[in-house]
Amino acid sequence: MQALTDVAYCVAAIFTSPLWLWWLFGTGQQRTDWRARFGFGAQLPPVSTKPSIHTSADNTPQSSPTNVQRGRILVHAVSMGEVNAARLLVERLSKHCEVVLSATTDTGYARALAVAPAGVSVVRYPLDINMAVERFLNRVQPDLVALVELEAWPNFIRACSSRNIPIAVVNGRISDRGFKRYKLARWFLKPLFKRFLFVSAQTQLYADRFVFMGVPTERVHVGGTMKWDSAPVAPALAVNTATGAPSAIDQATHAAQQRALEDAQQLANDLARELGIDRARPLVVAGSTAEGEEALLHACVPEGVQLLCAPRKPARFNDAAIDLPGCVRRTHRPIGSGDGQRGSDRFLLDTMGELKKAYALATVVVVGRSFGDLHGSDMMEPVALGKATIIGPRYGDFADTAQKLLDAGGMVCVTREALPRVLQELIADAAARERMIDAAMGVIRREQGATTGHEMLLRELLQDTLQARAAVGDS
Repeated sequence: MQALTDVAYCVAAIFTSPLWLWWLFGTGQQRTDWRARFGFGAQLPPVSTKPSIHTSADNTPQSSPTNVQRGRILVHAVSMGEVNAARLLVERLSKHCEVVLSATTDTGYARALAVAPAGVSVVRYPLDINMAVERFLNRVQPDLVALVELEAWPNFIRACSSRNIPIAVVNGRISDRGFKRYKLARWFLKPLFKRFLFVSAQTQLYADRFVFMGVPTERVHVGGTMKWDSAPVAPALAVNTATGAPSAIDQATHAAQQRALEDAQQLANDLARELGIDRARPLVVAGSTAEGEEALLHACVPEGVQLLCAPRKPARFNDAAIDLPGCVRRTHRPIGSGDGQRGSDRFLLDTMGELKKAYALATVVVVGRSFGDLHGSDMMEPVALGKATIIGPRYGDFADTAQKLLDAGGMVCVTREALPRVLQELIADAAARERMIDAAMGVIRREQGATTGHEMLLRELLQDTLQARAAVGDS
């Protein structure tokens, strides 16, 4: 069957080559790491036997008294969004087992390298060609695979199944667009979906879609989304009912969060200084913008208000600069240069990995890819940073998250026509911005907790797998 799938891929690649070759060279993706995409790379060392690490009652790491076989989990996150969502999960799992983090896209892989904790290996996910998949699995040798959201590639799923490597889906999600495509190939995909050992879906709607695609009902449950947990919101201090004082653990957690926020603010201040952003005047930050949105924002931002745009795709940096006349480009003011000079109201963040700094400077944030023909970008980061956030009418890829925030008044959705008016009102009304921020924080705190559930699920599945293999070896 793997050979037939390879043949189908080859035929499809030949007939669609004008399209994907145009896309590759048009976006610069031809410069990707093709060797890794074909499964080549350094062999990972065998899984070690080490003391298991757990957290004690006073929130300090402790070693278990006996050595245990830790096992290895491959956590696969397709792109930057999934990597960000899985960051905390990977960190927690790495205290109990060996973790390998894989990503498909170039931006996702770069983000994985940037955020992976010490001891976590980062690898490139292979093309779904049989030989590439086999090389990849020979290198990584996982005991369990955790797919973040979903990426159901036939050869990979079959190869894991033939090696008795269980596959679980965490933060499971099948978008409206994805579901339409999956339904067309349900006859082919249903046997593959049946091989998933467990699916923890973000919502009941997504859970129902996994069942429709073939996952047995008893293997699917609703576990929420980890993206809420990735939001760095400092929790309110819990009070000891006996003494009336905050608990020591909560005080330590709150202090750590405050230090992290202060460090982030210092980095943001450095960015403002180097670009020449005037901190005394309002700043609109537009993140993950797509074609046409820079020009829209340039026209909509009120006079005297600064605008910083951060395109989602590096291939668009030059076009975005044209739509922001006279803009200061980040690459022309390198990190640490300190030579920022005031004089421009338009700024272009033509680098990757600095969007959070820009969000921290914003008076108002506009989430890109939501005013054109695309389907939105993640609004979690600016909302969690305590920024009044605006999104356009196209947010289908983040519908559940957006709707919770919109229903609570923690974010506003506007049309292109209404954008100038809403920007003017929010910039002028600090009280309205504070009300929006308070509402958003309430939603985030209410929704957090999915990462803990996913961590416990994967640790339990890993131990079951290791025990089953040990029992087979002893028999």
